Amino acid sequence: MLIRKKSLSLAVILILLSSLLLTACSGDGKQSSNGGQEKVEISIFQFKVEIANELEAAVKEYQDKNQNVKINLETVGGGDDYGAALRAKFQSGNEPTIFNVGGPQDVEDWTHKLENLSDQPWVDLALHGVLSGVTVDGKVYGLPFNMEGYGLIYNKRIFEAAGINPSEIRDFASLEAAVKLLDDKINNGELKEQFPLLEAVFEYPAKETWVTGLHTSNMFLGQEFESSLAAFDAKTLDFKYANQLKSIIDLQADYSPNAKTKNRLNAVDYSTQVEQGLAMERVAIIQQGNWVFGGVNSINKEVAENLGLLPMPVVGVKENTIPVGIPMYWTVNKDSSDAQREVAKDFLNWLYTSDTGKEYIVNKFYFIPPFEGFDKLQPSDPLSADILKFAEAGNTTPWVFMGYPTAWGMDVLGVNIQKYFAGEFTWEQVVEDSKAKWQEMR
Repeated sequence: MLIRKKSLSLAVILILLSSLLLTACSGDGKQSSNGGQEKVEISIFQFKVEIANELEAAVKEYQDKNQNVKINLETVGGGDDYGAALRAKFQSGNEPTIFNVGGPQDVEDWTHKLENLSDQPWVDLALHGVLSGVTVDGKVYGLPFNMEGYGLIYNKRIFEAAGINPSEIRDFASLEAAVKLLDDKINNGELKEQFPLLEAVFEYPAKETWVTGLHTSNMFLGQEFESSLAAFDAKTLDFKYANQLKSIIDLQADYSPNAKTKNRLNAVDYSTQVEQGLAMERVAIIQQGNWVFGGVNSINKEVAENLGLLPMPVVGVKENTIPVGIPMYWTVNKDSSDAQREVAKDFLNWLYTSDTGKEYIVNKFYFIPPFEGFDKLQPSDPLSADILKFAEAGNTTPWVFMGYPTAWGMDVLGVNIQKYFAGEFTWEQVVEDSKAKWQEMR
């Protein structure tokens, strides 16, 4: 994980300025070492729905270069619980060759299935700090997907039409003022002609407990714990900034289409928020990360190219900042056959070090690479560019949610937030129950 601002800045500098070129493993057309032998079939079970089609294309290209290999790809994520689906997959006996883990807690949960990847070529190319969440006793068990950041994504065209300068939004007070101004202009019809579908400032998908219980909460628990490892080691939760968490949740709920019927927020999913919300200019701001760019771009290129990222302020603590980290890691099932493990490692190495693979990583997946050697392929989408600006300025918070107790973020805090919107819990009950469950689950 990217634990300190200094470390992250170094990572960004390396991404942007590194002149180290890969030589040993960057050639295209590399045959896997079992080429010419009988066909080897492997399976990939991965979580990132946003790249499902593009990853399928990469798989096909790899297979074209390695005729003895067949790769079956399955994607489970978005509105589905990948962790639960992964457990079910293993329990069925149909174990994947390549799968994903999220950091220290997942590494502990799956340690009996993880292949040691310390000898892989990409390990020495990893940017500072990105392997810490999957390193145990000096052994590396996962390849980082990418570097991601999230915050409040806004539509620049709507902001401009409303006379709001996003560069002046650096804390909660300025954010709240901008939201209220935009809300007034939407309600009095000033923006109707230019944006006929625009109905609210925010869309907040409380149905997606990974958004609420993991991502929203991380901004505030990221001030309590310095890293995912620190969160993983914590036997109790103080929830020091619970009131600040309430402020950002309430702001998104109070200025959403369901402001007067907040129980309905529990039915709002990712598609409603992103594809039917931001991409259609039905709302002006959503809490998400750079992973939404590809989906929005496929619906409305003009909207996608006019997206920007605002901070997620923690009032009185750290306000002009966004969380940046590693979303997931690729791992190899150590119980797969020797030939399967060999192919799995070769595919992952090809994807992140070959010229063709790197093209997919940056220009098809819209990833910010977590490795050296991408100096000729800098991220070009506006959200990734904004993330790099926050990172260069040192205005980042670590991703600590991968150190939460297993399922606590989604099944406890996320569900408790749903109860809050439904009127079943007060905020105090959300906090107290979540603290108690943390201790129990640890």
